[in-house]
Amino acid sequence: MNGMTTTFKKIIGATLVSSVAVFGAQAEQTQSSVWKVSKGEDTVLVGGTVHILPVSEFPLPSQFDAAYKLADAVVLETKLPDPTDQQAQLKLMQGMMYNNGENIKQHISPETVARLTDYFASIGGNFEQMAGFRPGPLASVIVMMEAQRAGIAGQGVDAYYSQIAQRDQKPLEYLESLDFQLELMAKMGQGEEDFMLNQNLDYVPKVGDLIKDMIAAWRVGDTKVLNELALVKMKQDSPKSYDAMMTQRNIDWVPKIEAMFGDDDKELVLVGVGHLVGEDSVLKMLEEKGYKVERF
Repeated sequence: MNGMTTTFKKIIGATLVSSVAVFGAQAEQTQSSVWKVSKGEDTVLVGGTVHILPVSEFPLPSQFDAAYKLADAVVLETKLPDPTDQQAQLKLMQGMMYNNGENIKQHISPETVARLTDYFASIGGNFEQMAGFRPGPLASVIVMMEAQRAGIAGQGVDAYYSQIAQRDQKPLEYLESLDFQLELMAKMGQGEEDFMLNQNLDYVPKVGDLIKDMIAAWRVGDTKVLNELALVKMKQDSPKSYDAMMTQRNIDWVPKIEAMFGDDDKELVLVGVGHLVGEDSVLKMLEEKGYKVERF
């Protein structure tokens, strides 16, 4: 496997789900992206995560560890395959790629091909080696490459608590299957290939600043800023992708979270913070169903 594809393989696990990458200060604050959802005396804790986090961001805001300590089980979006599981890693890569000789160049204009060729050359890569990937994964890798170039790399909140829960022998549960997320990513950008990839290329010079703008928003749970930075433009530019990546998944998750009430366990649900802000968020849907939602 060529070097460029290997790099993609290393980071694709972090881009399977909608995420907001952050990079920032360690100042303590009175609130963060953690909420308590209540129904009478029964509660479920819900934390908004970022899927890529540099070491400099640890320790996390204190609310996350406090919520983890109270939880009997941790619920994540999906279980990503172990890096040493070669069969699972192969399945992961195959889900991101075209088959039967198809490639992205058949779905985009010559101008977009030229832009992608120039971009990958500028970072020491070769677009031809990436042309087998579908538009969603390819767009994601551009963002992730720029994040890495801006010094943002490392395991995210989800991966961190997955490891901690395994260490502490706390049960881990999942809202979605890996197959579902692979199918979702494979369909992302279909019919909008030119638009999606050009938009990502347009954002290349802005990625570092955008990430820095999101720092404090995630750490202090500033839902207004997170919504503006992470969701508003996505909803305007690609309603189809927004609906598939955000709204429909939020709708699917709500009954699964509701099912956590009424048992003896206290769950900590950790999902990408983008799913917890805005008018179509999980938290708003729960509020509309009569649950009390407050900061933890």
